[in-house]
Amino acid sequence: MKKSLVALALLGASAGFAQAQSSVVIYGTVDAGMIKRTDQSLAIGKRANNTLGFKGVEDLGSGLKALFQLEIRYEPDSGTIEQGGGGVQRPLFQGQSRVGLQGGFGMVRIGRGLTAFQETSTQFEPFHGIPSPAGFQTDLMVAGYTSDPLGLVGNSTNRFSNAVFYNSNVINGFQINATVGTKESSSGSAAIVGRGTLANPQYRPGSEASANPYSVSATYTGAAGSLMLAAERNAVESRLLSIAGYVMATPELKLMATRVQQDRGHTFFNSEEARSWVVGANYKMGSGKILAGYGQKNQGALNQGMQKTKQMSIGYEYSLSPRTYVYADASNKKGPTIPSSMNIYALGVNHAF
Repeated sequence: MKKSLVALALLGASAGFAQAQSSVVIYGTVDAGMIKRTDQSLAIGKRANNTLGFKGVEDLGSGLKALFQLEIRYEPDSGTIEQGGGGVQRPLFQGQSRVGLQGGFGMVRIGRGLTAFQETSTQFEPFHGIPSPAGFQTDLMVAGYTSDPLGLVGNSTNRFSNAVFYNSNVINGFQINATVGTKESSSGSAAIVGRGTLANPQYRPGSEASANPYSVSATYTGAAGSLMLAAERNAVESRLLSIAGYVMATPELKLMATRVQQDRGHTFFNSEEARSWVVGANYKMGSGKILAGYGQKNQGALNQGMQKTKQMSIGYEYSLSPRTYVYADASNKKGPTIPSSMNIYALGVNHAF
């Protein structure tokens, strides 16, 4: 009898211990290749973000979990922390740094990460939403929009810092995602002249947001495809609206399209707006996959004519294993840039761990 009681007590203690168990996973991506642009010499670069991440989950019981995620981004050719425009070194946890809770209510996190729109939209982009020069995510997919105009110089343009993130559970294929940021100053941004002057810019370095940034997206996903509606407002009150969708025409063929409109009237005298659309396809052939896309972006003052950017890209991936693939990309981009027509070629390898 005593032995049975002891065994029962030990079993109960073990069950309690198991409930409080936590797990931490180390993950990442190493992507490097050779890139040639029309206006540059051959260089070693990357197609996708190179990451080193740590994420963990603790079971709190009754269906409630605590979770966190920290993600470092780095340059593959030098081993340094990821750099932004002009060679500016970005923060250590540039990718994300969030902690939160998950349960029957969905998932709530606090910190820094992709906005609801930016995170959701990647599944409708033919190059997986990676920042490849051949991809569309950083420019045409967002009509030149930036989620973080007052962030540190060189920061990623598709994230909110000092924000609360919510993702609902998926119910009958439907999901709601929302992000709300505070007005906190990043204390390191460049001046935005906007409706001001060089001497008195509309947003000085270190300015707070003039309105709370927010981002919302709603998706429905079924066996045949998916549809997204999204809206976002950044710290300088530029507004974005987007509709996107994809269909699985066959088990091997995915067709997708995106339409975006951006209103920048808060910082432009002429109520400048931007519009863009992208269509794309992915086609699997055994271990290989073809990626293709075409898009246009129109931006400028409505009463002065719109400046048009056009991009056409094609890529090929071949999986050597479930975690490693080689790739080849080719892209042409025409627009009000120097040079006005730019060709980009890339060849490399991507490994996930």
